[in-house]
Amino acid sequence: MHIMEGFLPVKHAIGWSIASAPFVVFGLHSINKRIKEKPEQRMLLGVAAAFTFVLSALKMPSVTGSCSHPTGTGLGAVLFGPAAMAPIGAVVLLFQAILLAHGGITTLGANIFSMAVVGPFAAAAIYRTAKTARLPFGLSIFLAASLGDLLTYVTTSAQLALAFPDPAGGFTASFVKFATVFALTQIPLAISEGFLTVIVLNALARFNPQELQEMNVVTAREVQG
Repeated sequence: MHIMEGFLPVKHAIGWSIASAPFVVFGLHSINKRIKEKPEQRMLLGVAAAFTFVLSALKMPSVTGSCSHPTGTGLGAVLFGPAAMAPIGAVVLLFQAILLAHGGITTLGANIFSMAVVGPFAAAAIYRTAKTARLPFGLSIFLAASLGDLLTYVTTSAQLALAFPDPAGGFTASFVKFATVFALTQIPLAISEGFLTVIVLNALARFNPQELQEMNVVTAREVQG
């Protein structure tokens, strides 16, 4: 994740930008609607954005042309739904590309799609599934954040494999190579992100339980437990 500037072929960079654009536009509409209805949620929205920025800036080298890091998008996906994370992730990725040389402008669309679209939608779906299965609150959050992180990197592996298929094995062989190398660093990072997200959400539930209940993130029983 955070494919570096100029690494993708032009047609791939344009294609991923087009694929990401509708999610960013819809996400902006979602955020504007929520803030108009619940202006007091601006503080939590800021917390989710800051959490994503800080965690996703903690990078370590991985596959050529990319790097490994936590994503931080699971927290916002659980709090505000996955749509809201597309524009938040886009802003985070843009600022990191400009200020930290982390990612790039030409690869912004691809990075948005993996980190700010696939990751949050996966995290939200996993959280809803875990809650439906009546798993404990902490375990539900852990699974959502950690698996959402991993699926972000699965997407990045697919993006790189599409751009640079193996001469002999094509897309499949290339995907296996990218995903395998990512796994060495990303699995422990995903586990760490899962635990950290649980800690943050438990703190929010402890100090601001009513607002999280109104957002249908936690129930009264979970807060009391």
